[in-house]
Amino acid sequence: MSETTEQRPSEEAAVTTETPETTASPGRFGLVGGVIKTARPRQWVKNVLVFAAPFFAFSKSTDRTGLLIDAIIAFVAFSLTASSVYLINDAIDVEADRAHPTKRNRPIAAGIVPVPVAYGAAVVFFLAGLGVSFFASWQLAIVLGVYEAVQLGYCFGLKHQPVVDLAIVGSGFLMRSIAGGVAGGIALSQWFLLVTAFGSLFMVAGKRYAEIMLFERTGAKIRSSLKKYSASYLRFVWATSAAILIMSYCLWAFEIRQTEHNSVWALISMVPFVVAVLRYAVDVDGGIAGEPEEIALKDRILQVLGATWVITLFLAFYL
Repeated sequence: MSETTEQRPSEEAAVTTETPETTASPGRFGLVGGVIKTARPRQWVKNVLVFAAPFFAFSKSTDRTGLLIDAIIAFVAFSLTASSVYLINDAIDVEADRAHPTKRNRPIAAGIVPVPVAYGAAVVFFLAGLGVSFFASWQLAIVLGVYEAVQLGYCFGLKHQPVVDLAIVGSGFLMRSIAGGVAGGIALSQWFLLVTAFGSLFMVAGKRYAEIMLFERTGAKIRSSLKKYSASYLRFVWATSAAILIMSYCLWAFEIRQTEHNSVWALISMVPFVVAVLRYAVDVDGGIAGEPEEIALKDRILQVLGATWVITLFLAFYL
């Protein structure tokens, strides 16, 4: 998953009997639509993490409107940059995708979007994201540049390196949070960074673990990098990440209480947060945490816990 996991794209719908070589030319509209589809706008939901830092800084900001605008700029810029990575990833994997029963229907593999066009579109998306970022701050442009470089390294070979691939995918989520902070000139708490980093690693390792479990149960095809992991190792990684995540958040909650007029709501927020992590761990342990966003949308209890956590934090900062 490069973040391209983050990040493996969702598989396309129906399987066609046509091979990429025999697929008819889709015309101009099909080409544009294919580029947009490969850019994966559905994956942009991950970029809401850029709003995390501004949310926690709102109570201390004298210009909340400006902070929100900067966060929106960061969201747009990161979405465009991430799409450039998706285009390059699919262009690199075109031959492997054509041999896959469902991935061969992706626009590039199906011949709808020629590989050179995909690379050209990736450059356009990246430059557009970089250009948009300067409306917020030049520091945001640097974060986007680092993100692009790291993800390209993943696409061109690092995704086959054990542990390194987990770190890179997790770093994509961390850089989203950092982007929201630098866009608004917000000083990020060390605990905020630790929570984001190990929360990302927890979800990434959990997704990999779910894929391993699915492979062991059904023999389903898995990404080549996973063949270098064992289920017990991935279980160790996500369990360790969960422990550090919970500890870091609790320490952060105590810090919030001290800085926000001894608000008891910061301490109360630990309850829904810890229970939510443990609830999500149930899905991970059962090997069904393939896509974090899908789990969050299907698990009503997890949704209630998440909403409760957000409300308690809101009260801690604004009451």
